[in-house]
Amino acid sequence: MCEQMGQLPDPDKMPLEVSVFPDEVQVAFFVFNLLSDRWDGNSGMYLGKDWAQCEQIFQLYDIDDRRYVMYFAKLYEAILMNHRAEQQEQRRKAEERKAKQKQQAGKNYTHNVRG
Repeated sequence: MCEQMGQLPDPDKMPLEVSVFPDEVQVAFFVFNLLSDRWDGNSGMYLGKDWAQCEQIFQLYDIDDRRYVMYFAKLYEAILMNHRAEQQEQRRKAEERKAKQKQQAGKNYTHNVRG
């Protein structure tokens, strides 16, 4: 993409790779990705991860630093939930603007001029 724009890549703006993080954080990402997502069936809203399987995953993969892994996984979930909530709010506002524009486009204003 930088080539197309004629710019040099800026390492400060590049996304981090998982290998940059400490081992506990890498394991937290791994565990987080194994957990299933929960969605509200009526609204389609994301409710977060299902943490009920966490103990089985810790045992299955023989994870020792459970407290740190759980902390970082929950921290990552909070960041992800905030990001998805912001996206949902932006979509909702855009839909409201579209609906308002459609509603205003259909109105014909007539003025009575006496003179």
